[in-house]
Amino acid sequence: MSDRLTLARWLSDRARTTPKRVAIDYLDREVTYAELEDTATRYASWFASRGLERGDRVATLTGNTPEHVAVFFACAKLGLILAPLSWRLAAPELAYQLGDAEPAVFLAEDEYADLAAATGHGVEALAVPEPSDTVLLADAARDHDPLLLVYTSGTTGKPKGALLTHANCFWTNVGFDVATGVSGDDVVLQVLPQFHCGGWNVQALLAWWKGARVVLERAFDADRCLELIERKRVTTTMGVPANYLFMSQSPRFADADLSSLRRAVVGGAPMPLALLETWRERGVEIVQGYGLTEAAPNVLCLPAEDAVRKAGYAGKPYPQVEVTLSDEGELLVRGPNVFAGYWRNPEASAEAVVDGWLRTGDVAERDDEAFYRISGRLKDMYISGGENVYPAEVEDALLSVDGIADAAVLGVPDERWGEVGAAFVVLEPGAALSEDEVIAACRERLARFKVPASVRFLDVLPRSGMNKVLKDELRAEVPA
Repeated sequence: MSDRLTLARWLSDRARTTPKRVAIDYLDREVTYAELEDTATRYASWFASRGLERGDRVATLTGNTPEHVAVFFACAKLGLILAPLSWRLAAPELAYQLGDAEPAVFLAEDEYADLAAATGHGVEALAVPEPSDTVLLADAARDHDPLLLVYTSGTTGKPKGALLTHANCFWTNVGFDVATGVSGDDVVLQVLPQFHCGGWNVQALLAWWKGARVVLERAFDADRCLELIERKRVTTTMGVPANYLFMSQSPRFADADLSSLRRAVVGGAPMPLALLETWRERGVEIVQGYGLTEAAPNVLCLPAEDAVRKAGYAGKPYPQVEVTLSDEGELLVRGPNVFAGYWRNPEASAEAVVDGWLRTGDVAERDDEAFYRISGRLKDMYISGGENVYPAEVEDALLSVDGIADAAVLGVPDERWGEVGAAFVVLEPGAALSEDEVIAACRERLARFKVPASVRFLDVLPRSGMNKVLKDELRAEVPA
């Protein structure tokens, strides 16, 4: 059974089976599976009438919308590659990615029309095409055709475009389903941006395969998410630690009705233990996970039954996924979810995948039960007085200090110790802590060589489109 892993059939099969069921709840506008399939077919017919062929790229600049979902499935029908671009980027950054991807079509939502135009590339409106008589080639896509071209965050150097195939997306969703799953009666709150693979392959696509309802949000807002969980009776959601942190800091959090929330998944960065406990006190168990774009993205998952016993761990590999540790402690991944390589960058692809194993760049530890815990980024690790220090561990200690709302740590040069930690801290409203008090609190929680040598207080930490801390920007704040 060749070419049966393509994702277009997920929507067409569901539209045939449950056409009237709601697929997307978008700003209280309900889109059924039949309507979503019709819109996807319109886009596919329009692309075909424009002469687009298998392997051509369709670039988009849009917030999360039902139309964008339809464009995704239209690309899946024809074997086209969707390149969803980040609306958080500046025009020159977008221009670089457009020049690299060379899309046949560049679609932009009205809200981002000016930004799209400023890139200097030809742009068209993200508007639903009229019905067409264009006959579509049946089963145009192949299992190993690229489906998504997702550019890495570009925190260092130029961003690279990771190619995820239909098969990558198929198997990562199968693994997610077996490990933690989505059911047809679930109400999924989807807040991750669709310019990231997590906006597709963590819950959303699986939900549409299963016939669930997806409450699709344009962007993350802590107060609104809490209101939606309560009003829409959301049963499951996924976010990065910052999403859960900001919701926990909302004045609505203490009284919000979270009783419908059966499953909450976290990934993208290590989850501080204090934050896990905050949500547990509200009756919500956070299911830990770990992944990266190049793995489509799911790699590790902590089963719900181990969430308390193994709090702080990322878990075990998803089904179909293999992991191991290199001699340096770097986590390596192998499986059908591992990407096809970087777009037009064979050198970077060869560096990323060695002997069939994807190098994650993350340092991990494995306990005697084969559970993995992420210690930090290999490139973030610094050596102080001959001892390895992983910033994630220090950040976890900082976030356990009363009055600290957010924190980041990086290694900086030091004449005596080689490198020492520099901490960047955001205080909770009304909190008053001095540098000496923060350092003293760390001494109570950490070995001496791990305690930061300096603390700088900021109003907010700089973050990427996926709410990951931009440590290169923080590094620029450190005196030379």
